[in-house]
Amino acid sequence: MLYYLLYHILRPVHESLSWLRVFDYVTFRTAYASITALLISLFFGSRMIELLRQFQIGQQIRAEGPISHQTKRGTPTMGGVLIIISVVGSTLLWAKLSDWYIWIAVFSILAFGAIGFLDDYKKVAQQQSLGLTGRQKMALQAGASLIIALVLIYISGYDPILTVPFIKTFRVEIWGPIYLIFIVFVIVGTSNAVNLTDGLDGLAISITFVTASALTAFTFFTGDFNWARHLGLVHDPQVSELTVFCGALAGASLGFLWFNAPPAEVFMGDVGSLAIGGTIGAVAVMIKQEFLLLMIAGMFVVEALSVMMQVACFKLTGKRIFKMSPLHHHFELIGWKEPKIVFRFLILAVLFALLSLSTLKLR
Repeated sequence: MLYYLLYHILRPVHESLSWLRVFDYVTFRTAYASITALLISLFFGSRMIELLRQFQIGQQIRAEGPISHQTKRGTPTMGGVLIIISVVGSTLLWAKLSDWYIWIAVFSILAFGAIGFLDDYKKVAQQQSLGLTGRQKMALQAGASLIIALVLIYISGYDPILTVPFIKTFRVEIWGPIYLIFIVFVIVGTSNAVNLTDGLDGLAISITFVTASALTAFTFFTGDFNWARHLGLVHDPQVSELTVFCGALAGASLGFLWFNAPPAEVFMGDVGSLAIGGTIGAVAVMIKQEFLLLMIAGMFVVEALSVMMQVACFKLTGKRIFKMSPLHHHFELIGWKEPKIVFRFLILAVLFALLSLSTLKLR
């Protein structure tokens, strides 16, 4: 919106106001999208928390969870709405809105946010920790992911090519219907992985900041012709504007962390975790880094794997690998303090992100 106003409508006066040309640089707009999203979060955060308290929208705690979590009962939840507003508002302000990928990213965060909102609303209305059933949630997630996949492949001009980390020349074109299923799997899986990680104050949102920052770099390199050619990436000019979106997500994450850091004043709820996860998955698909996402979002993957391993092992042997899953609860039960778990997981998330960036040259 601001890009369109200052760069296109005011184009006739560019010679006298040459500084307006800075709006054509995606790096400039990404930086200010991050700052804008951060400021929106900080400005409206306290107001939203008071509003959530006023309407008694508090967190419901599972009875089977760690006993220490019972003290968090009633903490305002559904704060993910603030993240969505910050990201979408900043993106619409700074991004070039003529690109399909921007609208797909906006749709992904809104669609998955709506699913999470419905889940949270049912929990609050019923005053229990169970919202949508697993099947209901999975069906809605798959439906939203399928829409994204259909628009990508059949409308936006997306090329269904599969790439693999470390192998620069490995590019395989996948048959449309098969790729549709693959896209749905990636997006739904990522959405649920973030949802599972959101169990400690500041944990999911701090890892989101690291992941979004890494994706900001990947989208920039993929969208820039010279960098993409130099690094052997599949260049797509539409990806360039996703840099602005990912920058906004990073900024919004920092802003929300201000209120979600231990002890949390507000929780993001499923409206936040599902929206973030669905968006991260969608961006990874658009930049053709579906497999590398396992490393970019490494800690989200580790948390999800811990749950799958726990369930599989218990069904097969009747025994549990961990004291409780996801993994962060296991460390709680062996005596680690919550802030220590959060910071150590954050350090590992940074390590995963740096390793993923190193693959740009290690191939």
